[in-house]
Amino acid sequence: MADYSLEMIRHSAAHVMAAAVQELYPGVKFDIGPATADGFYYDFDLDTPIRPEDLPAIEAKMEEIVKAHHPFVRTEKTRDEAKEFFAGRGQTYKLERLADIPEGSPITFYQCGDFIDLCRGPHVANTANIGAFKLMNVAGSYFRGNAKNPMLQRIYGTAFADKKELKAYLNRLEEAKKRDHRRLGRELDLFSISQTVGPGLVLWHPRGAYVRNVIETFWRREHLNHGYDLLYTPHIGRSQLWETSGHLDFYKDGMYAPMEIDETNYYVKPMNCPFHIEIFKSRNRSYRELPCRWAELGTVYRYEESGALNGLFRVRGFTQDDAHIICTKEQIMDEIKEVLDFCLYIWKTFGFSEIQAYLSTRPKKEKNGKEKAVGDPELWKTATESLENAIKASGLDYQVDEGGGAFYGPKIDLKIKDAIGREWQTSTIQFDFNLPERFNLTYVGADGREHQPYMVHRALFGSLERFFGILVEHYAGAFPLWLAPLQVRFIPITERQHEYCRKACAELKKAGIQADTDERSESMGAKIKDARLLRIPFMAVVGEKEMESNTFAVRSRREDQLGQMTLESFLKKLQDELDKKF
Repeated sequence: MADYSLEMIRHSAAHVMAAAVQELYPGVKFDIGPATADGFYYDFDLDTPIRPEDLPAIEAKMEEIVKAHHPFVRTEKTRDEAKEFFAGRGQTYKLERLADIPEGSPITFYQCGDFIDLCRGPHVANTANIGAFKLMNVAGSYFRGNAKNPMLQRIYGTAFADKKELKAYLNRLEEAKKRDHRRLGRELDLFSISQTVGPGLVLWHPRGAYVRNVIETFWRREHLNHGYDLLYTPHIGRSQLWETSGHLDFYKDGMYAPMEIDETNYYVKPMNCPFHIEIFKSRNRSYRELPCRWAELGTVYRYEESGALNGLFRVRGFTQDDAHIICTKEQIMDEIKEVLDFCLYIWKTFGFSEIQAYLSTRPKKEKNGKEKAVGDPELWKTATESLENAIKASGLDYQVDEGGGAFYGPKIDLKIKDAIGREWQTSTIQFDFNLPERFNLTYVGADGREHQPYMVHRALFGSLERFFGILVEHYAGAFPLWLAPLQVRFIPITERQHEYCRKACAELKKAGIQADTDERSESMGAKIKDARLLRIPFMAVVGEKEMESNTFAVRSRREDQLGQMTLESFLKKLQDELDKKF
């Protein structure tokens, strides 16, 4: 069998799924069916609702089509022929999609068996080349993603080159379900989202807040150690600020509605950048003060469609671990290298070792010659070279996304892999040639003249909420000792050991260890089971024998029974592990 890409296999599988639906549900109307990062989907408009229990029948029909060895045949039609073809079949959505194809571009169709679809391709040669596939679920989807348009039925599936790869993927999905941060958030009492408070607004419970505080304390200490100054800025700003920054021109749909104060509109902030810029502008700056490295754990608010909200991964209020570096052209190379090294240190500290870099370059001009980027091309060249050289110096693998930069500057994105091999977008290092110009940022150089500085946006975690969700899933709720909300639980077998455990617990707390004592009238087995369910790293069981020998029967979440230890030796073990972080 030819070596086909996953994208080609999945795109072809989407066509086969549509062909199966066409056979099983006559009169169905089709929208689109692209390949995705994890599989494929197709959107359908039909009178009969498709339920999850209907998917096996669709899968079985797909198997028939695959075994029939239908070739994928490409044909071209004129625009008029294509219109007539779709109009005659009542395929209104395809007519709308046809209108999206620019005049003069080829209008291509692909056919497999009795199913023919408007499609650019390419596809596998034959349905038998699709490999292994499975339909996953069905959901609603508005046409073109607009809630004012008709609701369609979307069937999701996945496909791989062979059954072994498909099985491995399905096993990863099962493992991902066990690690779902929303479920673990409830089970471990870490956070909640209340519809009374509002969707997408996170309530941090004591256990989750403790972990967050450990992360924030580490973040602040390391930023101070790396030469950053810490800032605090307001949660709202006058409309003039957001007009100058361009947010009201380009980002208004993602902002909350204004509030009127003293006959002036104020907006809750979607970003921290304009406030940091205003601090820079609060007085004249000299080249001797640069670089300015300013960092803030700043809470921002962005409006997200309710259907897009997803636990901690997509929320409406979140805390960015934001930083901005304002520096001279001569300093930029060293600054970028330092930021990238800092990112790698942070991720390895939190237990992530597989990191991939992506470099996005200047967007290409439009066909009419209009620029899609701001800033002098020479600035872009210098900035891009600085980013690329920093990646090379770090030794990271990287890919170049030609033309993928934002309009205001090139950037580096870092993606990490978690414990089950999923990739997560995390750190961003983003040049910005737009805001320094909009806000007229200047500094006085060694020549006594005013110059415009370079500006870099930089986030390590992205947002604390999303990062926390990634951590929960990476560790399946079993945080390493230094992050665990409860590090030690003392388990007395009878009431006679309560006071002994209380005194030991107090000693550990004095040493900075999070500890408690389970004094419930439950059996020792039940108490141990509950401690394991809470993913507590260490348990110290105490009975008559331990009291007499002034020891504790220590159990580890990972290593099970560690034997008898004195409080001193137990504390030393804890401190040694804390020193290692993970």
